[in-house]
Amino acid sequence: MDVSKLMAIMISMVFINNFILSKFLGLCSFIGVSKETKPAVSMGLAVTFVTTMSSIITWLIYRYLLIPFNMTYLRTISFILVIASFVQLVEMVVRKASPGLYRVFGIYLPLITVNCAVLGVAVLNSETFFQNGHTIAGSFLMSAAQGFFAGIGYLLAMLLMSGIRERLELIDVPRSLKDVPLAFIIASLMSLAFMGFNGFSR
Repeated sequence: MDVSKLMAIMISMVFINNFILSKFLGLCSFIGVSKETKPAVSMGLAVTFVTTMSSIITWLIYRYLLIPFNMTYLRTISFILVIASFVQLVEMVVRKASPGLYRVFGIYLPLITVNCAVLGVAVLNSETFFQNGHTIAGSFLMSAAQGFFAGIGYLLAMLLMSGIRERLELIDVPRSLKDVPLAFIIASLMSLAFMGFNGFSR
């Protein structure tokens, strides 16, 4: 795969088309887990793993099963099944390796299953790297790269948000703005900042 294409995918998925701050997907876990840096980073790494692996598997399913048998209408269902399977795998590994971290995740780890950002990456891959039922050159590696860098973009947003929210715990804010309202204000300001990567248009 051409290095310039890889760089374009990286810059696009991390900064320009960040799934949280540009497309507003996956806000549930973004707001819920970003109170502290450690669980936020762990959640970001888990999502990165799921988006990368699900991008690989969904590409294979779409290329070798859905397109040849003319069953592309089953795309959403099959993609959700793949994502749910990988989330269960991640959940089992985390529960076994780090029970404390598993308790910190709480309900948000299973929520990766219904995280629209993860499904959004898989759907975006099928729409971007397939034309008229045929793959474009290097589409497999580009799909994997796009899934990985989408996860990195998610991780970056989580890291920035958790750092800001940890600092805000040290200052006095009005009761009406504490926690979720202030988190949405911060997210909107971060989104405005990331819009700058799109450039300016007349």
